[in-house]
Amino acid sequence: MYFPRWTCGIKQRWVRTMSRLKTLREYVDNELLMLAEDKRGSATAHLYGVSLAATILAKKRGMNEELAAMAAMLHDMHAYKSGSYDDHAHLGADLAREILGKLNITTGEETDLICSAIYHHDDKLVVDSPMDELLKDADVIDHCFKDSSKPVKEKEQQRYDNLCKELGLN
Repeated sequence: MYFPRWTCGIKQRWVRTMSRLKTLREYVDNELLMLAEDKRGSATAHLYGVSLAATILAKKRGMNEELAAMAAMLHDMHAYKSGSYDDHAHLGADLAREILGKLNITTGEETDLICSAIYHHDDKLVVDSPMDELLKDADVIDHCFKDSSKPVKEKEQQRYDNLCKELGLN
């Protein structure tokens, strides 16, 4: 199928976006393959679940969907690699900066935005920048909608209620 509008630069932007996400997904998938088999499934489901939720929220809020997806794919990588959630958000931001630098798929400004969101994603009761909030919200969506038989965590309840209103789920 031929799309003449792509000759005006749209194709180049689309290819660039897809290749950046593809590069990061390939990296994440390879890292997930190194996890123990009993951890791999839940880690994969969570990272990609948060990535999907982040992309949807970014679209709804008029934010950068690609950067939202990237932040989500990396947000718990440190916890999965180390096996510990101790200070995982802060340590995860450092790891994300290292990964993005190695892959060379983001600008310095984009890396800062992604790493800030990862750094703050566990502070669910504090309001930070729009991208930080988007990642927190996507994380809550995945936590709360993955298994509705589990109660919503107290620290996520207000955010969950606000998201239900925003998404018209009341």
